[in-house]
Amino acid sequence: MPKRTDIHSVLIIGAGPIIIGQACEFDYSGTQACKALKEEGFRVILVNSNPATIMTDPEFADRTYIEPITPECVEKIIAREIEEMKRLGVPSGFEISNLKSQIPHKLVLLPTLGGQTALNTAMSLHRNGTLKKYGVEMIGANAAAIEKGEDRQVFKDLMLAIGLDVPISGTAHTIEECRAVAEKIGRFPLIIRPAFTLGGTGAGIAYNREEFDELAKRGMDLSPVNEILIEESLLGWKEYEMEVMRDKADNCVIICSIENFDPMGIHTGDSITVAPIQTLTDKEYQIMRDQSFAVIRAVGVETGGSNIQFAVNPDNGRMVIIEMNPRVSRSSALASKATGFPIAKIAAKLAVGYLLDEIRNDITRETPASFEPTIDYVVVKVPRFAFEKFAQADPTLNTQMKSVGEAMSIGRTFKESLQKCLRSLEIGRSGLGGDGKPWRIGTEVYGDRDILPRDVISRKLTVPNAERVFFIRHALRAGFTVEDIFQLTKIDRWFLTQMKEIVDFEEELAGTKN
Repeated sequence: MPKRTDIHSVLIIGAGPIIIGQACEFDYSGTQACKALKEEGFRVILVNSNPATIMTDPEFADRTYIEPITPECVEKIIAREIEEMKRLGVPSGFEISNLKSQIPHKLVLLPTLGGQTALNTAMSLHRNGTLKKYGVEMIGANAAAIEKGEDRQVFKDLMLAIGLDVPISGTAHTIEECRAVAEKIGRFPLIIRPAFTLGGTGAGIAYNREEFDELAKRGMDLSPVNEILIEESLLGWKEYEMEVMRDKADNCVIICSIENFDPMGIHTGDSITVAPIQTLTDKEYQIMRDQSFAVIRAVGVETGGSNIQFAVNPDNGRMVIIEMNPRVSRSSALASKATGFPIAKIAAKLAVGYLLDEIRNDITRETPASFEPTIDYVVVKVPRFAFEKFAQADPTLNTQMKSVGEAMSIGRTFKESLQKCLRSLEIGRSGLGGDGKPWRIGTEVYGDRDILPRDVISRKLTVPNAERVFFIRHALRAGFTVEDIFQLTKIDRWFLTQMKEIVDFEEELAGTKN
């Protein structure tokens, strides 16, 4: 299926200002999409309130609006662009309705490249009738698909309808409904997730009634639709992500599989992540792959990419769907860099009618984009925190994202990639340790080769924090076993064994003379 010939102009909504949870990843994606659409001959209109981005440079769009990303503002821009198309001599839909040939005449909206901000704005324009009023079509993902993917209760019901497992949960809009759902689940801790929010904003873990009431009220206030999902605790489960793409002909491919080093309970943006998945058997991976395709089809994302998150119980193998982002996500940028597959560029081309097998792979220049990327190396992402700049912030990691950036590295093994990534954080360390630099813990200062007190190590391992990966090294040097550390952190034993090999080699080097 060639590209659509009825589209004249494509309106792209950017992500706006760089904030925690929505940073330069969306500038990276938006720039790719703008270039791809201009290459195809479409008139590109960009709305972004952040002038300090690459995508707002003059060469990436035919017209750029540095304006607030609000439904009211975007409506005015749509009205203005409709008039501009008339001035350019573009025929209206009514004028060509009796013609058999497809003449470029439509203004379409591509909302899936600007993160949660763009998605929420597009949905507001749909709900208030603006898109219908001006005859603007949503491409990439329609309103129904976005609703299914973003509305927590609708998504849960849909997953159950297609036979997939989800955590025991319920949605609520008032504090009375919240308490009723909590009673139904019957045990703490409980996870609170607001609907239509970004980076886990308003999300949290309630361990008792007082915390529950506080988190529930805050979550409903922060959700634009005053809705929260309350679900059973999956703390300690393993977390995985799948980057999936689909085209109009229902071809689906997995672009990248990602495993979280940290267990459930820590936002994926704050967790060390590894690609491809390291600790699943091939059978488990194939089940997850099949379920990913079932999810994207059920939700109805006709073209483009989606991010689907899973949790797996390490004790019995139970696999549940956590959530889905029916758009290019923060993880999409990581997946693009990890595999060389330009997700945003391909998503833009799929949105205007191309099929996966009609698009060439940029790396091989021979195989089509319908071939799933296969990598023979390991990619690690480590988040970068800046709690020293936010004195009032709670440094405990939870379901709300707190990292301000990240580093990514590529290596032949997990050990090589992890060491490279820790060195790239620009925090003054040369990897896990062994660099001779001191460690400051509160008011105490320890030498790099000092054995830390076991109670200090246990506390740092039990409570998720930005330094936990370094304290795994301290624990191993202090005589903790892999099983001891697993019980304290619930980090998979495979990762801990790999880190033990790094520490063992450090000890071997330290024991050599000159």
